[in-house]
Amino acid sequence: MSLELLAIDLGKRSFHLYGVDRDGLIISRKTGRSKLIETIEELDPETIAMEACASAHYWGRRFVAAGRLLINPRFVKPFVKGSKNDAADAEGIFEAATRPTMRFVPVKSIEQQDLQSLHRMRDRVVCARTALINHMRGLLAEYGVILPQGAWPFLAQARDAVADAELSDLARALFCDMLDELGGLDLRLEKLDRQLAAVCRTNEACRRLSRLPDVGAVVATALVAAVDDGRHFRSGRELAAWIGLVPRQYNRRQTPARRHWQTRQSLSPTANDPRCPRDDVSIGEARRSPFSVAERARGATRLQSSLSPSPIRRQESPGRCSREKRTMRPRDRSAVALKAAVRMRGDN
Repeated sequence: MSLELLAIDLGKRSFHLYGVDRDGLIISRKTGRSKLIETIEELDPETIAMEACASAHYWGRRFVAAGRLLINPRFVKPFVKGSKNDAADAEGIFEAATRPTMRFVPVKSIEQQDLQSLHRMRDRVVCARTALINHMRGLLAEYGVILPQGAWPFLAQARDAVADAELSDLARALFCDMLDELGGLDLRLEKLDRQLAAVCRTNEACRRLSRLPDVGAVVATALVAAVDDGRHFRSGRELAAWIGLVPRQYNRRQTPARRHWQTRQSLSPTANDPRCPRDDVSIGEARRSPFSVAERARGATRLQSSLSPSPIRRQESPGRCSREKRTMRPRDRSAVALKAAVRMRGDN
């Protein structure tokens, strides 16, 4: 049996397959994880479509012999009919994959997922350190010890404050144990930063990004892990919309709607359509940003060029000068806004 397109609704232990053969026969079956590869070899599809959800990139690399398409889950949702179940989801994936204007997610390489795993571990350590600092700050306030805001001022003054405060032996021992735990988290964070710096020195795309103003190893490796090739975007403005440096469009005339900015969680390896607009900057960060939308878009254009292994050729619009012929400001500070956006998602 041979299929042109096979849709798979992924799961941990069970998978649902949906397809239509050349004679119009509908195939809808459920299979286990151990028999998935065997079933796909039996059906022999030309193209395999899946949602860009958990483990999608792993299976995308396993099905490298056949063409594989990953679709953003929110693009599949309008095609799901009736109640939500595995069979309906697989049919919705099949219908979405047949749309001529559908946008697909590139399959991530192992190197990209390694980088993202490193960043997720760093995020966990940063969150644990912040939680411990806030815990100690609240407990110390009950003993009349008030320390300044911020992680670095706290770390610089906490040990001396505990030594000078009027505490019982039990309380002093508890605070000393928490300070030792905090020191261990700092050592762990420094080790992860050294690993990111080592990756940045060996990766060509990271080195190109590091040449931009205010872009360091953390921001460069986060961008390379999320975007493998800048040529996935038609322009720097699309990259700026995906990162969250420009607002989403809501009205019919497709002009930027600046009435509000949405907050989205950190970049996820399971929802990473590089051509899908996303919003990563919170309302407060958008109001505090000293850069205009045009400045942020120009900075995103430089990021797109740095992420691409070869120069990007842009088409000139009729009656307007090309981007290369326009007069640029002496100092493009948009990379600072990019760094702030990445910090909002916890990557720096």
